[in-house]
This record gives sequence, C-alpha cells and structure tokens, in this order.
Amino acid sequence: MFEKLESVEKHYEELTTKISDPAVIANNNEWRKLVKEHSSIEDVVMKYREYKQTKKDMQEAEEMMQDKEMKELAEEEYYSSKEKLAKIEEELKILLIPKDPNDDKSVICEIRGGAGGEEAALFAGTLFRMYGMYAERKHWKIEILNENETELGGYKEISFMVTGKGAYSRLKFESGVHRVQRVPDTESSGRIHTSAATVAVLPVVEDVEIDINPADIKMEVFRASGAGGQHINKTSSAVRLIHIPTGIVAECQTQRSQVQNREYAMNLLKSRLYEIEKNKQDSEIANARKSQVGSGDRSEKIRTYNYPQGRITDHRIGMNVYQFENFLNGDLDEMIDNLIAADNAEKLKGEEE
Repeated sequence: MFEKLESVEKHYEELTTKISDPAVIANNNEWRKLVKEHSSIEDVVMKYREYKQTKKDMQEAEEMMQDKEMKELAEEEYYSSKEKLAKIEEELKILLIPKDPNDDKSVICEIRGGAGGEEAALFAGTLFRMYGMYAERKHWKIEILNENETELGGYKEISFMVTGKGAYSRLKFESGVHRVQRVPDTESSGRIHTSAATVAVLPVVEDVEIDINPADIKMEVFRASGAGGQHINKTSSAVRLIHIPTGIVAECQTQRSQVQNREYAMNLLKSRLYEIEKNKQDSEIANARKSQVGSGDRSEKIRTYNYPQGRITDHRIGMNVYQFENFLNGDLDEMIDNLIAADNAEKLKGEEE
C-alpha cells in the first residue's frame, strides 16, 4: 500500500508542476484534464502526508521517552500518535479504493409506477417529491425532462435531470425497485395494498464518452400533453428520439422549444446507451464479486416503505429508518452514508482477496 502511496504522491507533485507551466496552460483542454486529475488524487496525497507527519511525531515521542523528565509527556504523545496513525491508515485504505469515474457527474433519474395501478403512480409521485426535497438540501438543480401524469396527481413515469457536483455518487444507490405498503385513499375497507415503483439513476455523459451515429436516430415531433391526454401545447414542440439499432426511445416535452426538447432528449438517450455499455462492463468486472449493496439492477427490490408501521427498510444493508416523515421529506443522508460505507467495505474486501 505504501509503495502505491509514494507513487501517487510523486505523480501529484509532477502534476502540480505541469499545471503551472505556461505551455500547458495555453492548451486549455490539456490543462483542464490535468487539473481534474490533480484534484482527484489530492485527498489521498494530503492524507498520506498527514500519515507521514504523525509517524514522525510518534518516533520523536519514542525517543523523548528515554528522558526521565520528559517520559510522562512523551508517552502521552506517543500513544496518541499511535492511535491516530491506525485511524489514518484505515482512511487511506478507503481513499485508495478506485473511484467510480461517474461520481462527480450530474444525473438523469427516471421513476416509473410499477405493479399497483393508480396507487403505484401516486407512490412514484411521492418518490419524485422525496428526491426533489433531497436535491434542495444539497443545493442541486432539478429540471423535469418528461412526465406522464395521472388524473389523481401521480406519475406513470417521470424523467428529470439533477444537476450538481457529486449527484451521481449519492443517488446511484437509489436504482432499483421501491416497494410501498399502505392503505390507499381509494380503499374504503382499510385494506393495506402493496405496490411498487422503479427508479433508474443514469449519469449525464459527455459527447466524448458515447458516440452516436446521427443516421441511427429517428426523430418524431408531437404535441405535449397533460394528465388525461389534454393538450397543453398547440405546437409540435415535444420531441421523441428513437435509436434504431437498440430501439431505445427518449422523449422530452417540458421545454418551450423543439430545439431545447431535442437537446434534453438527446442527453437522456446518451445516458441510457451509456448505462447499457457500463452495465456490460460492470457485469464482467463484478462476475466474481457482487457488491453487498446490490448490482443497481432495476429489477432488484431494494427498499420497502411501510406506512402502517412507520418504517423504511433498505434490504441491501438491512437498515431500518423510523423517522418516516423526515425521510420522505428528503432526509436521506444517513441511509445513503450507510450504503456508501457498505459499498466501500465490500470493495475493500475485494481488494484484499
């Protein structure tokens, strides 16, 4: 591990020199690429330097322990540094876990009502509200790309973009089937219904990451419509893009112009195609070792929201949350922090095997 840390620190110093070089600064693309790489390893280097300083402090305290007058004070410093050193070493192991290259990206989220009809659509609306409130807490921006609203205010499906640094690193654990158990407003006998909604979280990708042949895309325009099919737009500004080789469809009807809707639909299409390619690569890598927090497969049941018992259970890590209203109002950090910790622990275990 320490050989690797020495190598990372050396590379960091080389990058520090390069990004200060006027010749490199003149090449804007190259400079931005190097600055991004420099920033990505900075936390590891700073933590390693803290480790080396703490180790030096511990060694100096050990030498001072030979002096009878300084022994008591030196012992305190020695054992304090020793304890700190062990903690930093664990932190370094986590920092050395290969980072998901998509973690800093913005995301496109898609929520679809599953089994359960109107009740599932209402639950999809509850999830959209929950993620919207979480995004507010994080100072992220939300833009609706496409929505198919029901008469009662739920969503058969809704797609939206969450723009903000690190959005993917936090929201990627939300992909999968979310199950709800509650008494619907439409249920007169008070019987508890179980329904579900599916969440997909896709990283927003840049042009360099996914190459789409324009000849492979068929574009259709149509009028945007509201709940029940009532037209809310008299011009054909809504856009549907069909990727002919895969049959994947991406729609956007929430922007004012056809040009804007096409741009957002293209972002959605790129993200879906990128996800297919990424899943293919991930499955090859993870064939021998499946993450404890799940594969992110949309068919996998990840969480249950039990209204009568006021309990939310994440099945991947066996965690229960009883602050039910707070959770639905966007207080997701504790759950997400535990999912990240479990994911890191699994990756660390895989690195050691």
